[in-house]
Amino acid sequence: MDRTASGWVNGLIGVIIFSASLPATRVAVLEFDPLFLTAARAAIAGLLGLGLLLLFKEKRPSRGDLISLFIVALGVVVGFPLLTALALQYVTSAHSIVFIGLLPLSTAIFAVLRGGERPKPAFWLFSALGSALVGSFALMQGLAASPAGDALMLAAIVVCGLGYAEGAKLSRTLGGWQVISWALVLSLPVMIPLSIATMPSTFEGISLPAWIGLAYVSLFSMLIGFVFWYRGLAQGGIAAVGQLQLLQPFFGLAIAAALLGESVTWMMMLITVGVILCVFGARKFAK
Repeated sequence: MDRTASGWVNGLIGVIIFSASLPATRVAVLEFDPLFLTAARAAIAGLLGLGLLLLFKEKRPSRGDLISLFIVALGVVVGFPLLTALALQYVTSAHSIVFIGLLPLSTAIFAVLRGGERPKPAFWLFSALGSALVGSFALMQGLAASPAGDALMLAAIVVCGLGYAEGAKLSRTLGGWQVISWALVLSLPVMIPLSIATMPSTFEGISLPAWIGLAYVSLFSMLIGFVFWYRGLAQGGIAAVGQLQLLQPFFGLAIAAALLGESVTWMMMLITVGVILCVFGARKFAK
């Protein structure tokens, strides 16, 4: 398998893992404070990342890499998890689909600004069309408006796109799992004390689904997913592979159908096909 194809496979695995992140966050934030949830997931993933770095005796990043690692940490370790956790107090996970549909565009824009990529004009057409399809699908679900929730989700998409692009650029030299691991380690001096300070006075009454949600976002959303995602972006191109995020809401639907017995309509399937075509179109004109 060539490098580009491998990038798309790794990126797809990352998107599938991320697809359950917002539902898991939604379940967890019903019983955990958003600030504690953000700090705890980063602290747990950071300790695991530190263990991996020590186990494989990875060399420390250079001084020139530190700024990029701090940007990654602010974008995907702190910014996106905290802003989405706060937003999901106001809106449902289904409502957030509208904004997840904008994430590929956000990532592509930062790929140009930070990664030096220059996609062809047709790429932007397919990217915008795919985002519009995802947004239209979400609006058809009959979503209630929440200005506070919408503002928080929009901010989350901006910082996440920056964190994705910055981390992918750094992955070209540092390695995919190493980037997210070092970013998590850099956040530990803040996240461990913060998680202790915001810890609930008692864990009695915390349900099993909330614990499962915390475990998922800590292990998969915060660490394992990024191992595949950053590797995929670095191998296949940030702007191009980033378009796979358009499929994230539909993978989420599949997860909901399999685990919760929710129905999947023909309209959902048709829009999914349209989004897949947009992803392939964007891939063709990404470079």
